[in-house]
Amino acid sequence: MKGLKTVFICSECEYHSPKWLGKCPSCGSWNTFVEDVISTQPDTEVKARKRSVSTEPSSNRAVSYNELEIPDYIRSNTGLGELDRVLGGGLVHGSVVLISGEPGIGKSTLLMQISDCLGQSRKVLYVSGEESGGQLKLRAKRLGILGKNLYILTETNIDGILSQADKIKPDVIIIDSIQTVYRDDIKSAPGSITQVRECALDFINKAKSEGISMLIVGHVNKEGGIAGPKVLEHMVDAVLCFEGEKLQSYRIIRANKNRFGSTNEIGVFEMSDKGLVEIENPSEMLLSGRPKKTPGNCAVCTIEGTRPIIAEIQALVCTTSFPAPRRTSNGIDYNRVCLIIAVLEKRLGLKFYQNDVYINVIGGLHIDEPATDAAVALAMISSLTDRAVPDDLIAIGELGLSGECRAVSNLEQRVKEAARLGFTKAVVPYRNIEKRKPDTNIELIPIHSIYEAVKVLSPE
Repeated sequence: MKGLKTVFICSECEYHSPKWLGKCPSCGSWNTFVEDVISTQPDTEVKARKRSVSTEPSSNRAVSYNELEIPDYIRSNTGLGELDRVLGGGLVHGSVVLISGEPGIGKSTLLMQISDCLGQSRKVLYVSGEESGGQLKLRAKRLGILGKNLYILTETNIDGILSQADKIKPDVIIIDSIQTVYRDDIKSAPGSITQVRECALDFINKAKSEGISMLIVGHVNKEGGIAGPKVLEHMVDAVLCFEGEKLQSYRIIRANKNRFGSTNEIGVFEMSDKGLVEIENPSEMLLSGRPKKTPGNCAVCTIEGTRPIIAEIQALVCTTSFPAPRRTSNGIDYNRVCLIIAVLEKRLGLKFYQNDVYINVIGGLHIDEPATDAAVALAMISSLTDRAVPDDLIAIGELGLSGECRAVSNLEQRVKEAARLGFTKAVVPYRNIEKRKPDTNIELIPIHSIYEAVKVLSPE
């Protein structure tokens, strides 16, 4: 077609190439080029739309640092305390939040639920480019949503969406999803890098200029990242990731980016017939169904933001039938597991090189802090030697390459959570006890190294 040409664009840095490349010459990323169609004709109207929202010259003047004032951002409760926790206390007025997750994980259900609560005090516009109005009404009826101050718009053209927003003047706009929205002046297909970037920029300008809170759903690619240009994550105020297995009922939402709060908090939900139900005590959920007096099982307390969570780590060590033993980890970094195995082989002389090792964290939880090293090591030793870790014992500590057990943060908070759930013993680093002994009734077993930790295992 005249005035159009096909190019390949890197989704990480938006480098343009006339042909597909395996490695981007600009940012060095592999397999990030996607095909797109761009216009070769200059468009003055497009350039005008890319200008700043502010049209008054005085609004762009340089301001002295001492003249700046800290804005008083007003937050609105979404009706789901777990989501408010992840957002940093609620939805900030004028903020743009990007929500991503696998298909069928519950993104639309989550947004429909919070739109009902936000509609009690604010006007909400729900824009759907994937479902009809009847389908949305059917879901809302199943979730028991009243729909007060809730407006439904099934539209994919951004000009139509912004036009309706000008008429309704909502306080909150929900876009489901950004990959279905398109602009007429861009010739590429909806969901392409150019369409996603430009449509997101228009929505962000709308939110910032009029103080509208905006929730945008983003699809994910086959690698699990947000589909579209990487710059999309830089443009928004917060990026929330919805995690969980579709065949399991539990869902975890965490913030990969948050300009108005911490990125360490997580929210835990359970998918039911009536929608997402908050799990206010994830530790009890993760420990439910835990086997008793079984080798290869050890509990650990991890810190997610300000919340201590008791997780169950299971290890299975069995004789390998392959020339090279297999190593599999689910919920824990694979390289961290290999490091712990190397420490146990070198310092304790255990023959893991003759066995396959499988590590799993129950409940779909992903743990990335090193304070879980001691629990992972005890679980593997327990499975290898067929000696069970006591059911009332919890292990906390980071392992060094020399086998030493190093101090961890927030120990008192961890052991109090363990005591609340019925644990009576805790393996902790000696350095933590030496500095300050936690005020708790739980029996603390201080250890200097992994050698001392083995002594807590039950006799054969």
